[in-house]
Amino acid sequence: MSADPSFGGASSAPDLDQLFRFGYDRLYAGNFTEAVRGFRMAAAADPANGEAWAALADACGGAGLTERTAACYRRAVMLDPAEWTWRLMLADALRQCGETDSAHALYSVLAVERSDSAAVRLGLAHCLSALGRHDEALDEFREAVALRPNDRAAVLALAEALAMAGDSLAAVELLQPLGRRYEDDAAVHHALGRCWLALREPAKALSALRHARDVAEGDEAAPMERLIAALEAGEGADLSAAYVRALFDRYADRFDQDLVGKLGYAAPDLLRAAVDRVVPVAAGLRILDLGCGTGLAGVTFKPLAAHLAGVDLSPRMVEKARQRGLYDELGVGDVVEEMERSAGGWDLLVAADVLVYIGDLAPVFAAAACALPPGGHFAATVERLPAESAQEFALGATRRYAHAEAYVRRSAEEAGFAVRLMEPCAPRREKGVPVAGLLFVVECAAR
Repeated sequence: MSADPSFGGASSAPDLDQLFRFGYDRLYAGNFTEAVRGFRMAAAADPANGEAWAALADACGGAGLTERTAACYRRAVMLDPAEWTWRLMLADALRQCGETDSAHALYSVLAVERSDSAAVRLGLAHCLSALGRHDEALDEFREAVALRPNDRAAVLALAEALAMAGDSLAAVELLQPLGRRYEDDAAVHHALGRCWLALREPAKALSALRHARDVAEGDEAAPMERLIAALEAGEGADLSAAYVRALFDRYADRFDQDLVGKLGYAAPDLLRAAVDRVVPVAAGLRILDLGCGTGLAGVTFKPLAAHLAGVDLSPRMVEKARQRGLYDELGVGDVVEEMERSAGGWDLLVAADVLVYIGDLAPVFAAAACALPPGGHFAATVERLPAESAQEFALGATRRYAHAEAYVRRSAEEAGFAVRLMEPCAPRREKGVPVAGLLFVVECAAR
């Protein structure tokens, strides 16, 4: 090993103590890149030194190198399996890089060894939640808070789990004292506002969200502004974008399991079959997945795409979609605004079970006509009003809109689309009964 001027200009290679001092000085100063360099040299100088690998893992974690963090902790644990803290940090790192099964197995062993560790209980709860075992996760979140009642992260996690389980009132009761203790914590007050919104208490939600915005730092305020604006505009009592965002952010972790397993969600496959019928040789398309959710439609349409993009109101849904590794581009935002920003930029627009959260479809079709070139296609599903209904669209008890077939057809044609396919379908089930739906594929006419 040659001399390095960073180590005091020594004429010979630094010894292990020098490397550790260099690494820890940089680590504690927040200079993670240099800390990684120092500890990597220490591990190279003494590959059997578990502390060198564990310290390198710490530095890699600070630098955002998640997979390297897990690999280094795994090496440290292999060298010294009795070091309990390193095993806990390995479990945390495995969970952070998506190795949920491995993390769960390790947390489970650690929980047997130290059942009174709040950190283990909290990690175990997060793994169970990611695995779809929500009832068990809720029990572990409760245990973590019981062990460490003043732990902000544990209380926030339990509140979110309660809200996801449909008990937003219990979440509010948990968050209110936390909010009094952490008056300047934007995340706490943001969570409280979202729970009030779930309880259909727009005035209380607005108060909490305004407080969160006022104490937020930097970009923290951005996710709250749109929600606040919607509530100030009086949308809290209707099916607003704010309501939809809050609903699906809470639902993100169990969305795929519930939608496909419990509700028989078939909209993406139905739409793909319809597109194949209308454009049988489609390939190499620029596709925009509107309201992409966790990416279920992306899975179905990826084979047709040269470039696949998605947009959704819910940041957590978008993050779930990103984890699939399917999309070339993903964004958080309103579907109409996204289409308006990309005139003629797409060959195919897909909206699987998305328009049920929009009543007036005229702005949607107008934006779609803008986003597509002549010959481009828009494929979507809606829920269908009975033929005898006098309404064009109506908000049902499930907080989803249903649309009349004649209204959908007229809205498309008025925006300049030719209807290539429109037929009844059953995009999902509700309480075991197929939902009356309508599927359409429309083509953008020459301008």
